Amino acid sequence: MTLKHAKTSKSIQKKLQTYDALDTSQLEYLLRRHDVKYITINDLNYPPLLKEIYDPPYILYYRGNIDLLKIHALSIVGSRNCTQYTRASLSSLLSELSNVVIVSGLAFGADEYAHKIAIDNQLPTIGILAFGHSIHYPKTTQHMRDVLDCHYLTLSEYPPETGIEKWRFVARNRIIAGLSKGVLVTEAEEKSGSLVTLEMAMDENRSAMCLPGNMTSKYSKGTNLRIQEGAKMVLSAQDILEEL
Repeated sequence: MTLKHAKTSKSIQKKLQTYDALDTSQLEYLLRRHDVKYITINDLNYPPLLKEIYDPPYILYYRGNIDLLKIHALSIVGSRNCTQYTRASLSSLLSELSNVVIVSGLAFGADEYAHKIAIDNQLPTIGILAFGHSIHYPKTTQHMRDVLDCHYLTLSEYPPETGIEKWRFVARNRIIAGLSKGVLVTEAEEKSGSLVTLEMAMDENRSAMCLPGNMTSKYSKGTNLRIQEGAKMVLSAQDILEEL
């Protein structure tokens, strides 16, 4: 057995133990109380691409339009401290895209821009949560979260009242990467969670894309280095379409 397979086996066992320990009647009550639905990995609506990743979530809890999972997806991530360059670039790129759903993590900064600019350009969008649906973080993106819950789609692998833990944000990134054929990073410091998502995408044989940036900007250092290492440099919407 390879190391990866050993880790996969342990992960599956741990998850099965977690699911076996669930109080299903309590869970059903919470789902009704918080107006949350769910699909399992065996459901026809479960995204085929997500099944392919290492450690796929066995249950996806959601609010909104589950049919959005049937549309080809582009994941967009970037720095929470992104500059106006992210906003201007996404406004230009997304205005030229169609028949694609934008996936991001509802974080402050690049994620919020990705969701908002997608909606402004009549593109559907999906927010991936790192906690249960009865909770939200950060408060600054609560309004955007409400819009997605009602008109688009939010997903979580956690039951409704699951709280905030740092490690869950890292785990969430594999879903952002796994739902799409490609991940675009707008701006990222040299050490950034956005680059972790990009690496996860590459590990799953997905397209890795980055916006080039000013060499003097610390928020473009991470993306410029990834381009130097082989990520696709995005200069137009056509560059994205070629990857999708």
